[in-house]
Amino acid sequence: MTAYAYIRVSTDAQDCANQRHGVELYAAKQNFQDVVFFEDTVSGKKSWRDRLLGQLMTEAKAGDVLIVSEISRLARSTLQVLEVLQEAAEIGLSVHVVKSNMVMDGSLNSRITAVVLGLAAEIEREFISARTTEALARRKAAGFSLGRPKGTKNLVHKLDPSYRQISEMLARGEKKSVIARTMKVTPQTLYDWLKLNGFIRYIKVRDKPRQRKKKPAEGGS
Repeated sequence: MTAYAYIRVSTDAQDCANQRHGVELYAAKQNFQDVVFFEDTVSGKKSWRDRLLGQLMTEAKAGDVLIVSEISRLARSTLQVLEVLQEAAEIGLSVHVVKSNMVMDGSLNSRITAVVLGLAAEIEREFISARTTEALARRKAAGFSLGRPKGTKNLVHKLDPSYRQISEMLARGEKKSVIARTMKVTPQTLYDWLKLNGFIRYIKVRDKPRQRKKKPAEGGS
């Protein structure tokens, strides 16, 4: 029996470390030895057959295990999730979903659960996208310019490719410190980027830096 792990992020700016850590903990708990990792940087909209997941499926055999951190790592549509699970069932490959603590083994209950999970993830993405679109529309209607002000020096360009991901994390209520760590930037860089891109409402007032007390001069009377 071989245990495979499939980890996917959408952009180079994202980090596989969190997914990998969760999978490793799960594998150790289940006593899966020598897990073979497939780490992919590609949109979940791309067909799973054209991703490393497709390669993984060609190598897997009956009795093997596939571990993912969450069902949405397999694909970003319910249809593709079902295709993957059907292929896994035909191979005899069981799919373990870490965050849901579920095992998809091709049974009817597993298929029903997969539909629910995949549909829930798809609906959530639609809600996040809708909230982002509505927020931008409100700003435009209020007369605010969208995007970075003209003439602004490009100090935080590293975050620009992650605009959508950061928007989604903010909409989910993620802490700015978590977002900064995920993006591999300092909190100040993230705050500057948020200001430049119109996310002022997500920036809380922070305490001013404490003033250091001056040491008394030596030898004074």
